[in-house]
Amino acid sequence: MKLLIVDDEKNIREVIKEYAKAENYLVDEASDGKEALEKLETNHYDILILDIMMPEVDGFTLLQNLSKEKRIPTIILSARDEIYDKLQGFDLGIDDYVTKPFSPKELIARIKALAARSKRMELTTYEIDSLKINVPAHTIKIDQKKVDVTPKEFEILVYLIENKNIAISREQLLRKIWGYDFFGDDRTVDTHIKMLRNNLGKYRSYIETIRGIGYKFSDEKETE
Repeated sequence: MKLLIVDDEKNIREVIKEYAKAENYLVDEASDGKEALEKLETNHYDILILDIMMPEVDGFTLLQNLSKEKRIPTIILSARDEIYDKLQGFDLGIDDYVTKPFSPKELIARIKALAARSKRMELTTYEIDSLKINVPAHTIKIDQKKVDVTPKEFEILVYLIENKNIAISREQLLRKIWGYDFFGDDRTVDTHIKMLRNNLGKYRSYIETIRGIGYKFSDEKETE
């Protein structure tokens, strides 16, 4: 597995690299967002470790300018711990958010969890009527037309389909999709479900609200 560490503090890059190499990970690094963008456009990486506050191009701008084809699992590592920053990161499709100062061992554990989660999503496709989900390609199509969703919306849909006809709590979704106890509240799940339903069009009703619990995916109905 190959990591790209993007941080303007050399000592932080060195610490992460030391721990990552101990796990036999390959490591590349960049000292600012501009250098990182150039590397991301020409190289393959399995996970991106990204600081926010950097010269040239900051972490959020990097994510905004990264082409969809080059999107990779991302962990933000930043001294900024405001909820606004975390929400912005997740809205841009990151998978995890770690605040500085940090434990290198904990960061490696999060990298392992993210790698395992990404690996599980490389093998499966689902087809329900004209709704087609290609997990390896990270695409959704309805009537052969591509549907644009955020990475988190995609993961939520796949997880609900994997547990079809089973009620999944908001807490389960937070733990499964975000990979740890979320810093905010479960309204984040409701917001993502709302956006996902809108994007699913005639299949929106397949995601049912289970009062007092959460949500479930059920295809035992007619499309709208």
